[in-house]
Amino acid sequence: MAMRIVLVEDNLSLRKGITYRLTDDGHAVDALDDGAEADQFLATEDCDLVILDINLPGCDGLEILGNMRRRNDPRPVILLTARSTTADRVHGLDAGADDYLVKPFEMDELAARVRALARRKDVAPRRVVSLGTLQLDVETPQLSDGDTVIDVPRRELSVLVALAEAGGVAVSKERLLDKVYGAGSATDDKVVEVYVSRLRKRLAQFDVTIRVQRGIGYALVVPD
Repeated sequence: MAMRIVLVEDNLSLRKGITYRLTDDGHAVDALDDGAEADQFLATEDCDLVILDINLPGCDGLEILGNMRRRNDPRPVILLTARSTTADRVHGLDAGADDYLVKPFEMDELAARVRALARRKDVAPRRVVSLGTLQLDVETPQLSDGDTVIDVPRRELSVLVALAEAGGVAVSKERLLDKVYGAGSATDDKVVEVYVSRLRKRLAQFDVTIRVQRGIGYALVVPD
């Protein structure tokens, strides 16, 4: 299952390597290198999984994790660290981590642990948004009309989920681009116009429209 993942790692080569592997596996990745910035980002931005180095500038990973759990933030966290003693692992898990990976590690092992947490997330209660006669499962994500699943490409579905979760409030191109590709992506925001255009054509027969609010963004309009 594709997810939006926040990666916090200050080692440039490792950060790039993890990002490349996760995006190759179909995930959107927000890659950050500063602890204080990551702490603020996680307090305001949505994601499905956090991969968090312990030793970070600005604010260490255990402090970030502690702040998440004090906010009752349930998102799963994989800790990355060079500390390999049993006491260190116990400390990280007791702080609220869902998994713990000791450096150096193989990318295949990290990918397997991500898949395991994705499966655990997939069995959690699903959030379904009604769009007129359509049902949008925002966790999968999947769009259906009754018992019929509508074939929509993954990146278009990511845009639709962001619009649906906004509840009719306009969402900027930049925010939609972040939802699809992750924060800081070098992708031109004009690609959002392409996805919105395709979604409009798919949704028209169900009386669901996407309205442009110039200078602000796009808003989803659904029938009563």
